[in-house]
Amino acid sequence: MKSIAVIGGGITGVTTAYALAKRGFAVTLFEKNRYAAMETSYANGGQLSASNAEVWTHWSTILKGLKWMLKSDAPLLVSPKPSWHKLSWFAEFMANIPHYERNTVETTRLAIAARKHLFSWAKAEGVDFDLKKEGILHIYRDKKGFDHAGEVSKLLAQGGLPRRAVTPAEMKAIEPTLAGNYYGGYFTESDSTGDIHKFTTGMAKAAERLGVHCLYGQDVKSLRSSGTKAEVTVSQTDGDVTHTFDGLVICAGVESRSFAAQLGDRVNIYPVKGYSITVNLLDAFSQNAAPTVSLLDDETKLVTSRLGIDRFRVAGTAEFNGYNKDIRADRIRPLVAWVNQCFPGVDTRQVVPWAGLRPMMPNMMPRVGKGNAANVFYNTGHGHLGWTLSAITADMIAGVVATTLLTHPVAAPSFNLTVQANTQA
Repeated sequence: MKSIAVIGGGITGVTTAYALAKRGFAVTLFEKNRYAAMETSYANGGQLSASNAEVWTHWSTILKGLKWMLKSDAPLLVSPKPSWHKLSWFAEFMANIPHYERNTVETTRLAIAARKHLFSWAKAEGVDFDLKKEGILHIYRDKKGFDHAGEVSKLLAQGGLPRRAVTPAEMKAIEPTLAGNYYGGYFTESDSTGDIHKFTTGMAKAAERLGVHCLYGQDVKSLRSSGTKAEVTVSQTDGDVTHTFDGLVICAGVESRSFAAQLGDRVNIYPVKGYSITVNLLDAFSQNAAPTVSLLDDETKLVTSRLGIDRFRVAGTAEFNGYNKDIRADRIRPLVAWVNQCFPGVDTRQVVPWAGLRPMMPNMMPRVGKGNAANVFYNTGHGHLGWTLSAITADMIAGVVATTLLTHPVAAPSFNLTVQANTQA
């Protein structure tokens, strides 16, 4: 039995370990935290959203970044402090603007395919993650935003995703608790929401039942590969310990860039900070005043998800400020204000703030595939769609590993999508 090390215990690492175990590998997962899903997979927006597949490589993103650069509460905030990493990343980002339409369509295809895996895995393993299949409603306050959404809808349709335009009256019928005046919206009935932390921890337990050796609290110091063997060196209090495997898969989020450099690969991930608040709905009035349908406010770049009866998650914004996980009050305040404005009946006296770093590639596509060494692989760089895409990219990379390392590859337990995507860039 071939042995594989998976670096990272977030959503991509856990699903990758699970998919590899399903294909007959002896899998060891290394995670630096004491538990799975304690960083970017801890408290995201909760959306499983094919309707949010539009990539950001568009001139409008650049213009908004410049416009909002000095506005601390802006939905998109780019720190003016220069760094070579930031400059090189944005240079590649702009170079990928011509591929905006193609990559949006491809991301849509991936997101739709991912659903089948994710739902089937959760059902098979009995994972409860507050799943709500109520759709996602995109809301627009002006004609310009609504018209742009119409153009995006055409690209989503090319990727196989139907969504329909709705009037303000229809928006009110879909989500009666939403307050305010709107030009219109777009509703995607097939989208859903849930708790990423619950899902990931549940799948980690499922992976362990399949034989995956989950090692938590592991400070991975270095990675090496000879092409036939891979070494993972872990720093411990009594000295370094090196483990040897037949192969290695990097699923380490924003740390994937530095690990890739050790292995002779370039994976130009930038850490894009996002924020969330979890509103504790402590009384029946707040519970009834909070939405059940998931929302995306295009103007403020905020998304919502209802997590069970007594929790309401609001998340979003994007901050280009390096490897900085500080929770800033001036970034949290607009999220609370948005809830007060759109859902005035919700009591916001008890909210839990959080911040995480999204691992973003300049082309807004995940890096899924081989490294330079024959036994090194990557499943990382999913940006703001880590949970949405994780199940399909996990299945894809498990297939690549099996084809590469096994003489007689074990067939996938579910359908396998072959993607000729921009995943190697």
